[in-house]
Amino acid sequence: MNHDAGTSQEQRGTARENVSVRPFHLAFPVKDLEESRKFYETIPGCRMARTGKNWIDFDFLGHQITAHYAENAEKTRVFNKVDREIVPVPHFGVVVSDREFNQIRDALVEAGIQFLIEPTVRFRGQYAEQRTMFFADPSGNHLEIKSFRRIEEMF
Repeated sequence: MNHDAGTSQEQRGTARENVSVRPFHLAFPVKDLEESRKFYETIPGCRMARTGKNWIDFDFLGHQITAHYAENAEKTRVFNKVDREIVPVPHFGVVVSDREFNQIRDALVEAGIQFLIEPTVRFRGQYAEQRTMFFADPSGNHLEIKSFRRIEEMF
């Protein structure tokens, strides 16, 4: 197996069933709350939850993300090369099943959302082979959706 240099078996983890997955929370800036609401509702499983005057909580496939209105939100644009692709940093996302990956991809295509990185297979034939796709929300926040060939290779 091809693992990153310096990563031991203990650091990578071994049995997925021993990992307790807890929902994460992420707050991020957006330039327009209504535009963001429409965008995030195009992702299957993403629904609007609580709202306030300047924020919206979403259920992002079991995780809580909060869009906060920020009139002058500055974005730092950094990119790193990962397996022949130029990946935007920062970004956030979720790991899903192949079925969910296809549903989300199809919903994004149907909504006319442009991919930053088209749906592709990364690390083909290697440890942690995965399907991945990148896109941006209307405020320029980068998202990644991925699906692992073998979930136990996620870490």
